[in-house]
Amino acid sequence: MKHGEATGGRLRLRHARVLAFFARIFLTAFVWDIALRRIGLGRLSRRTAGSRYRTWASRYRALAANLGGVWIKVGQFLSARVDVLPEAVTAELAGLQDEVAPEPAERLIPVIESELGKPVTVLFADFDRQPLASASLGQVHRAHLPDGSAVVIKVQRPGIEAILAVDLAALQTVIAWLKRFRPIARRADLDALFREFSRTLWDEIDYIKEAANARRFAEMFAAQADVRVPRVYDDHSTRRVLTLEDVYFIKITDYGAIEAAGVSLREVAARLFRTYMHQIFEVGFFHADPHPGNLFVEATGGGTWRLVFVDFGMVGQLTPKALGGLRDMAIALGTRDVDRLMRAYEQTGVLLPGADIERLRQAEAAMFQRLWGKSIQELIRIHPSEMRQFAAEFRDLMYEMPFQVPTDLIFLGRCVAILSGMCIGLDPEFNLFSELAPYARAMLTAEGGGMNLESALEWVVEQVRILAGLPSQLDRVLGRIERGELTVIARAAPELQRQLERMTTAINRLVLAVLAAAIVLALIFLSSR
Repeated sequence: MKHGEATGGRLRLRHARVLAFFARIFLTAFVWDIALRRIGLGRLSRRTAGSRYRTWASRYRALAANLGGVWIKVGQFLSARVDVLPEAVTAELAGLQDEVAPEPAERLIPVIESELGKPVTVLFADFDRQPLASASLGQVHRAHLPDGSAVVIKVQRPGIEAILAVDLAALQTVIAWLKRFRPIARRADLDALFREFSRTLWDEIDYIKEAANARRFAEMFAAQADVRVPRVYDDHSTRRVLTLEDVYFIKITDYGAIEAAGVSLREVAARLFRTYMHQIFEVGFFHADPHPGNLFVEATGGGTWRLVFVDFGMVGQLTPKALGGLRDMAIALGTRDVDRLMRAYEQTGVLLPGADIERLRQAEAAMFQRLWGKSIQELIRIHPSEMRQFAAEFRDLMYEMPFQVPTDLIFLGRCVAILSGMCIGLDPEFNLFSELAPYARAMLTAEGGGMNLESALEWVVEQVRILAGLPSQLDRVLGRIERGELTVIARAAPELQRQLERMTTAINRLVLAVLAAAIVLALIFLSSR
């Protein structure tokens, strides 16, 4: 059999294996989550759901680790979809690392020589055949240039383009099946997600684009001596080979080594958070893959150090509308402004049509009253009974879960999920509110604090807009009264108010779905640990 035929056969087998895996999951889901409930066995279905979902996630994790390619990326992506998937699934997938068996150097050296047009022995003074890192799409090796410069060489895996094409075709079929499940389809535009995911993957194996991203990040942080971005060696870089300055220092999760170098873990967490706030809120362009293998600490002596970024294949670009909404979220969190938070939710599109805004406003106000300013350790000590109390009192809101994550915020949600976990690992007392408050104040100051003519005019326009909308709002309310759809909620006696306060932690968990779309997700990761 010819090599091409053998390769084609392996790819077809790979495609069939993936579809068979998902077909079994969907069939099992139909039996347990639809058929049994229709014949009155819903209690049995709910009781066994957690273990069933964990089993599926565990099997998927094993499949992804074995196949690599797209499927590790899909697993990492799904681990951030707390708005759609059960916690049992996202927790199992959260630890899925993009680490696969290394490719022999003998298979990668021809790629380097073909792309750069010279033998490796001429291109580099030395080339380490043992990989520094091995991921599903590429592999990294250390080397030295003839002038002695220490570099790392990122090389695309041979045949990865064909594997991506096959995997994405299988994923598109799986998405067509998923669109039949209304609870998932109603919360996300699956076709748009597929397009965004595909674009990101193809960009990730185009090292010319990654080099451009690295140069842009270097410009972004050129004035910040405490952040380092590796230099790109353009003469030794192409679409399939990327040569960068070697900046692999202390891994950000190597807490012992960081402290041994005289660096405070708390300072690392704070600087990491501030750096991402700059990327997200001030620039709108961010490093979207902040896992521990892509972040390092460089101790420069005398107690000074730098935060180091590598791997710029996955980046996020925020639209002006999304960026404005996220800024409003940050300001609202930093200043405990419930009304502004509601407007930010609407602006970013994280609420499903028909969401009960007043109900959510009550929940957010209670959350601020109970949780604002608490650290992770304080959140951990909150009694679980509050969750049960919330489930009883807000059963309607829990059932509806009126949240979705817009496509343009998906990778930001994943990024912030990973980031928040890293900050907590570095500093268990990490306080999102105290770190976020200076940015909220700065952004409010940038808006003029409401004291100049422009902001005053904006305020007048906003009030006119609200007043203009009152007749139509009144008409909708009257219509709901006529149809018997309006629920009247009596305001609280003192005891009822105390019950509302006890619900606040659980309400915080409800907001988890919304926060997955933006920086608010960091708060939820803190409170759910």
